[in-house]
Amino acid sequence: MSTGLLGYGAYVPRHRLGRRVVAGYDEDSTTMAVAAAQAALPAGNTPQALLFATSTPAYADKTNATAIHAALGLPEQVLAADLCGTGRSAFAAIRWAAQSGGLAVCADVRVGRPGSADEKLGGDGAAALLFGDGDPIAEVLGTASRTEEFLDRWRAPNSVTGQQWEERFGFEKYTRLIRSTAADALNAAGLADADHVVLACPNTAVGKRAATLVKGQKSVTTSPVGFGGAADAAIALCGVLDTADPGDTILVLSATDGCDALVLRATANLATARQRSPLAGQLAGGLQVPQLTYLSWRGLIEFEPPRRPEPDRVGAPPASRAAAWKFGLIGARCGDCDFVHLPPARVCRRCAVVDQMTPVPVSGLEGTVVTYTVDRLAYSPSPPMVQAVVDVDGGGRCTVEVADAEQDALHVGARVRFSFRRLFTAGDIHDYFWKAVLVDERLREERGS
Repeated sequence: MSTGLLGYGAYVPRHRLGRRVVAGYDEDSTTMAVAAAQAALPAGNTPQALLFATSTPAYADKTNATAIHAALGLPEQVLAADLCGTGRSAFAAIRWAAQSGGLAVCADVRVGRPGSADEKLGGDGAAALLFGDGDPIAEVLGTASRTEEFLDRWRAPNSVTGQQWEERFGFEKYTRLIRSTAADALNAAGLADADHVVLACPNTAVGKRAATLVKGQKSVTTSPVGFGGAADAAIALCGVLDTADPGDTILVLSATDGCDALVLRATANLATARQRSPLAGQLAGGLQVPQLTYLSWRGLIEFEPPRRPEPDRVGAPPASRAAAWKFGLIGARCGDCDFVHLPPARVCRRCAVVDQMTPVPVSGLEGTVVTYTVDRLAYSPSPPMVQAVVDVDGGGRCTVEVADAEQDALHVGARVRFSFRRLFTAGDIHDYFWKAVLVDERLREERGS
């Protein structure tokens, strides 16, 4: 069975090291995956499965996709599974989702040695592709795969940074695989060539010579964020979907330890169902981060810690009891007086009625800053900590930390949205919750909303 592409979404962090896209200290592959999945899922849509691919999982011996599942508020009957390893794991998730219907989410935090090509040419980010039955924005026309064992890029399981063999060797191997797999996929789709070609590969020589390896009638694209690991091909595809015309064909090639291909044809639905924040808009601008700060975020150097007690690790039982609020940011509305409680409560603070609450999802809403404080003494991996009291659209008020804080732009009355982040890590347990992020009015104007 083959399904169609129903939605897509990319997420690019706001921080920059020069031109290099870097995830913030409170972002990891799980948090970025949530942001991309939110962008890809139409309101009220429930995927058949959630398939999460990354080479930099936040946890081992624990399924990371379950946190994404909880943050999206999906029913417990929806399968959530990790496919960890490389870009090939991501393509396996995409192929699985395309064949059976599901949400393939790919995210990575790429780390290179200080001053290395990996540090300069890598890029952090995430992308999500939703497949299923319905009115697709793109039809799946064909797939193909080829596999070969050789050593090009590798990383020991206990190492933060990876290594690469001399790029010419890998380029020679990938050249044949890419051309052969592209021909197989186009033959399966009944096409002589494609309008757009997306080519992802960990070998830098392949990216430099992409246009000589495979031809696209309109474009040949590599990842615009730099090598994004497991997210590489999906991010680049999102960029093409932002601008492709109805009827255009797209050949997606992911060359990692072999080569995998997917051929899509955009439908008339694409023009009205593009992601709300185009990839080009997300890449524009950004917040510069000093290199030493960035290196401390990745654990490559150690700053003096804040002179405050470190937080205790999160307890499993209380986190489980509050999962709907902690992961899904779901409040409660009183059935008698409509008062909204954030966090949820059993007893209404306004009318005192008991157990008359209905769930109120908040994560997709925006709000207005009522007041805020810049705390230079509180414990934070990247001080100062900025907290704000937010009035949520539709009712409810809560206090949350502000992420990616531009203190000069933050003011009473500022509009914010919510972003799933990592507050801290203690005892190897990540404390995930939602933070407020300033709404980018420039992107709002671009998407016409």
